[in-house]
Amino acid sequence: MAAAAEDAKRWRDLRKRALSAAVLGPAAVACIWFGAEAFTALMAIAVAVLAWEWVHLCGRRTRVFPGLAVPLVVLAAGAFAVEDHPRIALAVLVAGWLATWAGARRMATELTQPAGRLAIGVLYIGIAGIALIELRHDTEAGRANVLFLFLVVWASDIGAYMAGRAFGGPKLAPSISPNKTWSGAAGGLVSALLAGGACALAFTPGASLLAIAVVVTLVSVASMLGDLLESAIKRHFKVKDTSSLIPGHGGLLDRLDGVLAAAPVASIISFMLGLGRPLWGWG
Repeated sequence: MAAAAEDAKRWRDLRKRALSAAVLGPAAVACIWFGAEAFTALMAIAVAVLAWEWVHLCGRRTRVFPGLAVPLVVLAAGAFAVEDHPRIALAVLVAGWLATWAGARRMATELTQPAGRLAIGVLYIGIAGIALIELRHDTEAGRANVLFLFLVVWASDIGAYMAGRAFGGPKLAPSISPNKTWSGAAGGLVSALLAGGACALAFTPGASLLAIAVVVTLVSVASMLGDLLESAIKRHFKVKDTSSLIPGHGGLLDRLDGVLAAAPVASIISFMLGLGRPLWGWG
């Protein structure tokens, strides 16, 4: 009886997670598949929500400065990235980060987080946003690369959740996230290798399995580290979820923590390979 109750508790959020994924997953895949314009619109909405969540975590409001600076700077940087000016986009982010920090420091109160914590949201959200836009705007390989990235991140998250709940075992980083285990990390990596390998071979049959495995591992590990970083952020802010926007998942920051970390890694790989080549195309 006690074992059955424990099993029920362990899987109690699975139904909500499955329902949310069934709604959000196809919408994201459709935007990735049908073109850069649809994906850019999705990114603009996501960035606005991410910025709103971050600003509220810091005890600010997006309707007034300095909280308003976070979405404005990130969206402005994204607009330059859409127009194929990534260097200007990054310069806007850095300038916006400094300006947000200065403004938040001047307007700090006892109820708000220190200025640096508000300002870091500009970089945390903005760099990932630019990376995703740059990846998708590659007219030849953009669709494959972004779909590959999201599938690897999703597979890592699902595999880690399932394996961790099923097998348990030694904790991965108990001081940061007491629920994450080494078995979950292993399950996430195996799941990512399967999903990423299937995706890569579907787009480029005969691709190097070693190249695919290396890239999947880099992206998957980055995704898991992003998940840990988000756990550390929530622990710092003393919240369970960044918001209650998505049933079973909390906020959008909770749902996209892996993407926020993995997207810059994928973008760097893409930059090193050059336009028109898939992320696994170096083998």
